[in-house]
Amino acid sequence: MLIRRPPDIPSSEITPRELYMKRRLFLKAGAAGLAAASPAAAAFFGGDSEADRIGPGPKPYADAPRHPASTEEEPTSYKDATTYNNFYEFGTGKDDPARNSDAFEPRPWSVQVDGECHKPATLPLDDLLRPHTLEDRVYRLRCVEAWSMVIPWVGFPLGDLLARFEPTSAARFVEFTTLLDPAQMPGQRSRVLDWPYREGLRLDEAMHPLTILAVGLYGEVLPKQNGAPLRLVVPWKYGFKSIKSIVRIRFVRERPATAWNTSAPQEYGFYSNVNPRVSHPRWSQAKERRIGDGLLAPKRETLMFNGYGDQVAHLYAGMDLTKHF
Repeated sequence: MLIRRPPDIPSSEITPRELYMKRRLFLKAGAAGLAAASPAAAAFFGGDSEADRIGPGPKPYADAPRHPASTEEEPTSYKDATTYNNFYEFGTGKDDPARNSDAFEPRPWSVQVDGECHKPATLPLDDLLRPHTLEDRVYRLRCVEAWSMVIPWVGFPLGDLLARFEPTSAARFVEFTTLLDPAQMPGQRSRVLDWPYREGLRLDEAMHPLTILAVGLYGEVLPKQNGAPLRLVVPWKYGFKSIKSIVRIRFVRERPATAWNTSAPQEYGFYSNVNPRVSHPRWSQAKERRIGDGLLAPKRETLMFNGYGDQVAHLYAGMDLTKHF
């Protein structure tokens, strides 16, 4: 069932259009490198498509410029992208988040940023977002269940945000934490995971210009079942790295414990990079099925680093990617 964004959300709860329309200068230092992306990832998305336009709510981000590394592939339908989700806080079934998140309130919201940094702070969401350019980025996202989607995310570079808090020289990793609220998130009443959900990146991964904090998709505000109001998107990693409804970001010295790596370390490594040569203990990851293709459609070859190898492979130089999976 498709959960529609309630029509009574006041306009004050939506990022003002003028804030992002004035801030289109993006990644001055990194844009040139992104423009030189590989054929699988480099081209602009190239024109609006019907799937990019449809959706139930207002589109405050409809005019956000597209990221230079956006894929040319046709986006997944809005319905599939918002009704087939992993968000265990609302249940373990793919349709549970859409069915069980209607009562969730993603506003007001604040994010605590602390740890190994010179300027720790807890900021309301609007203050957190205000300085940033919002980009409409279309990325291919994959997860370990051998299904994938193409979603036009709207977001800004995580690195731009992290730099504001001035991480110290001791900071080597970034830890993210999801809201803990079993009253609003019924899935947290079960013991399927060790709540609250936590995820982590190495600092250089977090600062990479392809890593974004998403606040929307398909031109509209991020739906509840997709991680409202703020979620992580790391396009060269598996989907479970995309922590949702973030309330805390912490700079740390040691590699943080993450939800799935803690729950099943033999199946879910810390790095979670897309590597078709590393099989999951229970299935091959050499091929994947695109959501919307149908069960009878042939699977696609899984691309190393999800097709973003030209941009990110250097982050893992000298590492054994069959061991550090």
